[in-house]
Amino acid sequence: MSEHLHVVCPHCNTTNRVPRERLGAGAKCGSCKQALISPQPFELSAAGFERHVGANDLPLVVDFWAPWCGPCRMMAPAYEQAAAQLAPAVRLARLNTEAEPDIAARFGIRGIPTLIAFKNGREVARQSGAMDVSGLINWIKANV
Repeated sequence: MSEHLHVVCPHCNTTNRVPRERLGAGAKCGSCKQALISPQPFELSAAGFERHVGANDLPLVVDFWAPWCGPCRMMAPAYEQAAAQLAPAVRLARLNTEAEPDIAARFGIRGIPTLIAFKNGREVARQSGAMDVSGLINWIKANV
């Protein structure tokens, strides 16, 4: 019998039960029918934040950023490359601290970009400051 994982849809925030071997094979959401795993980071909002952190069996790395932040914009292409290289084993998401200040405050975000790695619903690592793609991948692999 195959192992099933809970994976939250980045489009509609529905939790799906997916066989592990189907993660990289185009698994789709049972509700909205869109792809569950994407090689790009997805945007988080307050509506789905708790579900993505707490109901996912896959590790999640969240980039806390803002549109006006120069280092955030500089790191964005590296973050996208890291997402493509780490999918489907790790999910990468972004949270705009300007749009979601309550979540940023709850996690004590003082400087951006700040990355927080979550595993099994808990924060397991945190890193502030921009990184290049190899630094991102090494940090993520070391912490999730």
